[in-house]
Amino acid sequence: MNPEIIGYAAATLSVSAFVPQVWKVIKTRETEGMSTPMWMLETTGFIMWVAYGISIGAWPIIVPNALCGLFSAFILVMNVVSHRTKHKIADTLDPAA
Repeated sequence: MNPEIIGYAAATLSVSAFVPQVWKVIKTRETEGMSTPMWMLETTGFIMWVAYGISIGAWPIIVPNALCGLFSAFILVMNVVSHRTKHKIADTLDPAA
């Protein structure tokens, strides 16, 4: 099997894994029980993967890790902002909720 196919499949799965969690946070506005230190580490890790990808010029590392980093940072922000701010952000992203 072509290693690039495995890489693209892994990247697709990694990015896709964040979508349900992000959507749940937007819909429910709930982050209770989510560990802030874990999301801080996760976000930092993705930033470092992006930096590494840039340093070696590897787009298959840069793109999915940048997307995962954005999703992770979103969850981190939603985890630390006030209840009122959390609702404002979620209402902006999904006014129907």
